Amino acid sequence: MLICGICVASISKQAIKDLIKRNYGFEITDDGAAAMARMIEKKAMTVSKFAVKNAKKEKRKEVTKKDLLAYAQKVGFDDA
Repeated sequence: MLICGICVASISKQAIKDLIKRNYGFEITDDGAAAMARMIEKKAMTVSKFAVKNAKKEKRKEVTKKDLLAYAQKVGFDDA
């Protein structure tokens, strides 16, 4: 998948279906799994953009866990 000139690996529908089944005991339709995969990919792009900016601000050429945790802290996500 190509988003804004960046190649992004697609999240498989089967991975989403397996996750829902394993954790909640429910089936999810193919179109439901595809929609969830698109939402996760969009959120991953948002997190990635923030992490890259954070790494550049600290004059690093790679994104680290610290950058991802900075995003989690910014949005109030405590489970990271």
